Amino acid sequence: MSDNSPAQADSCILLVDDNPTNLQVLLQTLNGRGYKLLIAKNGESALRIAHKAMPAVVLLDIMMPGIDGYEVCRQLKGNPLTEKITVIFLSALDDTKDKVKGLGLGAVDFISKPFQSDEVIARVETQLKIHRLEAALSARNRQLEADNQRILEAMGEGILGIDAQRRITFANPSACTLSGWSESELIGADIFPLLLSNASDPETQSLESSPLHITLTKGSSQRKEDETFWKKNGESFSVIVSCNPIMEDNQCNGAVMLFRDISREKQQQAKLQQALDDAEHQKEKLTHISRLSTMGEMAAGFAHEVNQPLTAISNYAQVCSRFLKQEPLDKESLTEALDKIGVQARRAGDIIARIRSFVKKPQHVLEAVDCNKLISDVVRLAEVDARNNSMEIHTHLAEDLPQLNVDPVQIQQVALNLIRNGMEAMQATENRALGVTVETCLLKDNHMVEVSVIDRGHGLAEDAEEKLFTPFYTTKNSGMGIGLSICETIISSHGGKLGFERHPEGGTIFRFSLPTL
Repeated sequence: MSDNSPAQADSCILLVDDNPTNLQVLLQTLNGRGYKLLIAKNGESALRIAHKAMPAVVLLDIMMPGIDGYEVCRQLKGNPLTEKITVIFLSALDDTKDKVKGLGLGAVDFISKPFQSDEVIARVETQLKIHRLEAALSARNRQLEADNQRILEAMGEGILGIDAQRRITFANPSACTLSGWSESELIGADIFPLLLSNASDPETQSLESSPLHITLTKGSSQRKEDETFWKKNGESFSVIVSCNPIMEDNQCNGAVMLFRDISREKQQQAKLQQALDDAEHQKEKLTHISRLSTMGEMAAGFAHEVNQPLTAISNYAQVCSRFLKQEPLDKESLTEALDKIGVQARRAGDIIARIRSFVKKPQHVLEAVDCNKLISDVVRLAEVDARNNSMEIHTHLAEDLPQLNVDPVQIQQVALNLIRNGMEAMQATENRALGVTVETCLLKDNHMVEVSVIDRGHGLAEDAEEKLFTPFYTTKNSGMGIGLSICETIISSHGGKLGFERHPEGGTIFRFSLPTL
């Protein structure tokens, strides 16, 4: 028996791994989040602790000496006392057969090694929520079983007996409550005008398309997840309805109809969808704010960039004024000066257009995009910072890359963030003159295009793997620490991956990949 309270059991997590380093990483990732954490270093210990503590979730390593993870999972799921424990496998194995085997034994998820803290937290949170919901549902089912007799007498779902002529022969109290009709009014009445059509507009629903009609005419069970019934007062309400035939001598002599009012559930579902939409909207706002923040940081450089063609336009305009005062008029020189004004105006316009394109807040729309053109546009934006910092940006773009199906503004935001981070990392180093390099290539094995941003700066901290993509984590003196977190969210939402590695000669290589069309 477990001595955990229900609240403790709902947040109790057992970590099982024979590698102390892995256990330490998991403890650091999950500690301080309100969980009760237990550890086991082998399969035998895991089974003992699981039987005693009854954790909500087990993070279970597969490859262990003695009893491996698969056997631990099999024993947990084979015991009625522990079969409800949620099992998430920890594994460096990425073979589909290994995952299918684990899922076949009852595991619900896999977390790949090496661990990504955000992934571990997200998957654990999701499974804990599911576990709590299942526990609540299980408790509700036990209560229903205990109160079975009372529920049969006062069942929440409406139950109606219908004969072959559609007359109601039986109605439970809930059917009366939900419909607004009394039992005496229901018994003997044709169900169609009472419940299945609007009295003020009988054409609102076709009898032939109703589950009841199909059951009575074809003798088959029917179920519909969202049917409209009508109350006595003319109000409509949504129901889940099921109709089962009453068969005698292979003839359908009637049906039993069960219906449940789902109006409140639909309202809650609509509220949940609204909450999800609001969350997505907030994410888009945060992404947009991040773009605006980046432009704010680069504002001085852009002002200088725009000022140069404007100054040239002013100078050429003065030259044109002098030409106009000369006699005879030198049309050729005047035309040349005017052409140069046009060139500089277009130059200024191009700079402003790039800024507007980057900071605009468009709808999240995917479109076919040339990866190299997208990266080239980003580099032109980033070159403002590069010139201000006396640094160069080098590009090595692979030829004939397939197109990507992405939101170009968001992908530009990722690339610009990585390039600027690379330049900042090199600002005060002896490798400054080497500049930042941006490369593109095709990963043929998985039909992905990969973009790499390479710097030779001061490199990353030793704990970067655990914290780098965590929101609000930053090593800078200024900034909110959301840039890389937003970048990872953007790339993940496009079906790609964002990661990094330490440059063998110093510095960092950030890579992100995106699926091709």
